[in-house]
Amino acid sequence: MTLKTLGKLAATLLLGGALAGCIDAKVDVALTSETTAKATLTQDMGADFYSMVKMSAEQAGADAPKDDEFCAEGKLTENADGSATCTIVEEGPFAGLTMGNDEQTIVFTPAGAGLVRVALPTANMQEEIGAGETMDDETKKMVEAFFTGHGVTLVFSGAEIVESNMKIAADKKSAEETIQFLDLINGTADLPDEYYAVVRVP
Repeated sequence: MTLKTLGKLAATLLLGGALAGCIDAKVDVALTSETTAKATLTQDMGADFYSMVKMSAEQAGADAPKDDEFCAEGKLTENADGSATCTIVEEGPFAGLTMGNDEQTIVFTPAGAGLVRVALPTANMQEEIGAGETMDDETKKMVEAFFTGHGVTLVFSGAEIVESNMKIAADKKSAEETIQFLDLINGTADLPDEYYAVVRVP
């Protein structure tokens, strides 16, 4: 399992670029009208992983591809405990919410008066991360140590969640789902064709 392979998951999940080593991430899409939304991507990298990434970047020097950097786009915050947080915020028409990718990963579809269907297709997720890829014992132990209990959390929100295959909050204003990295890496994730929510706009 290479850093480049792990980075493919990041691109698939709106995380933009080859963010190999991203330990936890949250994609929060809040509808602001029938044609606009605010998308916030937060990536948290643990202190151990971040120190390795920084060292690798320093060794690579100025000639290293910028896309290989953690938080090549967005606001980087280095926390007191040695961890790092990268935040990307985009707001406006649906077509412009790419989170640094070449095309949209989140799909917005009109669903009736005042309603928008927000969806994340999952077809390529396991393929992109190299699900089931053969790893030697040492690599497998390293991957399990870094990624156990960590994943990507999706949140779709608005005035009301009318329908969803995600977990709907008690106030019915948001729907949430967490996808575990290890399940994707091991090829054991039981994913629907897409995660979606039909959202009433504010």
